[in-house]
Amino acid sequence: MYSQFCKLYQEHVNQNRLTMHIQHKPGDKIMFDWAGTPLPLYDQVTGTSCKVYLFVATLPFSTYCYAKACLTMKEEDWINAHISMYDYFDASTWLFIPDNLKVGILSHKKHEDPVINRAYQELVDHYQTGLLPARILSPKDKAAVEGSVGLLTNHVMRKLRNRQLFSIHEMNQAILKGLKRFNHADFQKKDGSRYSVFQEEEIPFMQPLPKFPFEFAQWKTATVQLNYHVSIDHQYYSIPYEYVQKKVDLRYTRNIIEVFYKGTRLCSHRRLYGRRGQYFTNVDHMPINHQLYSEWDSARFLRWADDIGLSTKAVFQKMFDSYRVEEQVYKGCLSLLKLADHYSTERLESACRTALEYIPNPRYKNIKLILESGQDSVTRNKKQSASQSSPDEINKYAYVRGPAYYGGDSDE
Repeated sequence: MYSQFCKLYQEHVNQNRLTMHIQHKPGDKIMFDWAGTPLPLYDQVTGTSCKVYLFVATLPFSTYCYAKACLTMKEEDWINAHISMYDYFDASTWLFIPDNLKVGILSHKKHEDPVINRAYQELVDHYQTGLLPARILSPKDKAAVEGSVGLLTNHVMRKLRNRQLFSIHEMNQAILKGLKRFNHADFQKKDGSRYSVFQEEEIPFMQPLPKFPFEFAQWKTATVQLNYHVSIDHQYYSIPYEYVQKKVDLRYTRNIIEVFYKGTRLCSHRRLYGRRGQYFTNVDHMPINHQLYSEWDSARFLRWADDIGLSTKAVFQKMFDSYRVEEQVYKGCLSLLKLADHYSTERLESACRTALEYIPNPRYKNIKLILESGQDSVTRNKKQSASQSSPDEINKYAYVRGPAYYGGDSDE
C-alpha cells in the first residue's frame, strides 16, 4: 500500500540522512556568505530606500563572527569586505570556504578544480591562504556561517529594522555595536562566549597578517593605440611604442596602473583623477623623433644657439621676443640651425653678427640672403684685418697731445 511505502521510505531516510559533528581545528578555516535578508538604507532628501546586503564571515571553531553592510554584491564590495574582516580579526586563517559566487568562483565543476576570479586569487595569495569553495547546493559544507546568518538576522538586523539609517558608514557602525554584543554574549550550553573562545583558544593558532593590507585591483584587456597610449576611465597612459596595436593586460587599483604583456610587466603609472582626457606620458616610451619634439622649448633652442655663438643666440632671443607664442618660432629656429649644416657654424655666427648690425629683428630669410651673397665673409675679413692692423697704422691720422699740453708732470 502507498501508506506502507511512505512509512518504509521515511525509515530509510531517517537511517541514511544523518548529520555528523565535525571537530574544527582552531584558526584553521573561515567561512563566508551573504545574508538572505537585505537591510533598507534611506535617502535623507527624498526618503526613499534602497537595499543593502550583509556580508557575514564566521570562524567555525569559536563561531566568532564578523558582518558588514555593502551597497552591492559586486566584486569590489566582496573583496573590500574581506579586507575589513581581516582588520576586525587582526589575523588570518589557513583556509577560505566561500560560496560559489561569480565574484569569487568563476567555475566549480564536480570533478575539476575550481576556476577562481583573478582579483580573488590575488587576495588569497596576498594573505597566503588556501581556497576550498563549498560544493554546489551543499550548504552543510559551510554550516557554521549558515547558522551565523540566521542568528545575526535575529540579534542584529532585527534591532535595526525600525531605524532609518542614511549612510552606509552609519549603518556599519550600528552593525558593529550589535555584533559586539552578539560575540560577547555567553553561550547557553557551554562555558564562555564567542569572543572569549576566540581570544583564548583560537587566535594563537591563526597566522599573522601581512605587513601591508591588500589593495583591490581590477583587470582589463586593451589594445595599445597608435599614439602608444591606453585608456582607463577616460584617462590615458603611455606604453612603450614597440607594443602599438598589441593587446595588453591592465591591472589598476585606486593609486596605480600596471601594464602586462604575455605575463611580463612593461610599466606602471600613478593613476590620474579629475577632468577627463588627461595624459600621463613617459618620455622613454616615445620613439626618438617624438622625444626630440616633446623636449622642444625656448630654453632648449637657446642652448643650441649658444653652442654656435653669442650672435646666433641673440638672433634666437629676438625671434622669441617678437612672437606671442613660442611655438611659432620653432620652425624658424630649426631652419637657422640647418644653415649651419650647409654653410658651417662659423659662417652662421658671422651672418647673425652682420644681420644684427643692420636689421632690428633678423629672420631666417635675412640671414640666408647674407650667407648666399657672401656678406658674412666681407664682415669677417674686415674684422680680421682690423684685428691684424698695428697700433701705429690705427693711430696714423690721430691727434695725440703730450703731457706738456696738460701742464707737464704737475696737476697745477
